[in-house]
Amino acid sequence: MAEPKILLQTVGSVTTIVLNRPEVRNALDNEAAHALAAALKGFEADHAARVAVLTGAGGAFCAGADLKELGGGTDYFPWAGSDDGPLREPLAKPIIAAIEGHACAGGLGVALFCDIRIVDETAVFGVFSRRWGVPMSDGTTVRLPRIVGQGRALDMLLTGRAVGADEAIAIGLATRKVARGTTRGAAEKLAAEIANFPPVAMTSDRQSAYESFDRDQRSAVQREMELSLAARRREAQTGAARFAEGEGRHGKFPR
Repeated sequence: MAEPKILLQTVGSVTTIVLNRPEVRNALDNEAAHALAAALKGFEADHAARVAVLTGAGGAFCAGADLKELGGGTDYFPWAGSDDGPLREPLAKPIIAAIEGHACAGGLGVALFCDIRIVDETAVFGVFSRRWGVPMSDGTTVRLPRIVGQGRALDMLLTGRAVGADEAIAIGLATRKVARGTTRGAAEKLAAEIANFPPVAMTSDRQSAYESFDRDQRSAVQREMELSLAARRREAQTGAARFAEGEGRHGKFPR
C-alpha cells in the first residue's frame, strides 16, 4: 500500500502534520490538499491538541499545487477561496511551519497560513508559478503583504524570484533560522513551550491580532478588550497570584 500523502503524529499537546509526497517536493494534488484540510480540521477539533507543527518530508516543504495533475486536465480547487480549502481562514489555535527546501507557489501560501515560520539555510520561497501562468489561489496575495509589506510582496508576486533564508529573515517572511536539518525539532520544541502557556489568554491575543486587520484602530482595541474578558475571568487572577507568590522573579519562569 502507498504511504498516506499526509502524515500525523501527536506528542502530548503538539500535533505534527507532515506533507508526504517527497518525490514531487511535497506538491499537493487534489487528494493531498483535501487530506491536509481534514488534518487541520482534526487538529482544531481535538481539545487535547494545543499547537500544531506543519512540515514536509524529504528535505522540502511544499512546491505548491501538482502541476502535472493540472497539466493533465484536472483543475485544482482554490485552497483558500473554497469552503473546503485547507487555507480558507486562520485556525483557532497556533500552527508553526518547519521549512526546509522549497516553499514556493502554493507552498508559499501554506507557509503564510502558519503563525510562525522556522527555516534553515536550505529554505527557498517564491511565486515560481508566475512563469507558468498559474495564479495564486491560496491566500498568498492577501497574507504576504500583511507579513512583509506591500512593496516587498509585489516584488515577489510580479517577478517570481527566489527568496532565500537570510533574506526571508530580514524582511520578516521567516521568523527564526536554525541549524540545517533541525527545523522540525525546533518547531516541535517551540510548540511544546507555547502549549504550556495558559491557553485562553494566548489564543485570545492571537485572535485579536488577526481580527485587527479588518477593523479601524478604535474598533480593534474594543475587540481586543472583548476577547480578553474570558482570560481575565479564568486565568489572569490565578496567574497574578502565582507571580505574587514569587514565580517569575529574577527572570526565572516555570516550565
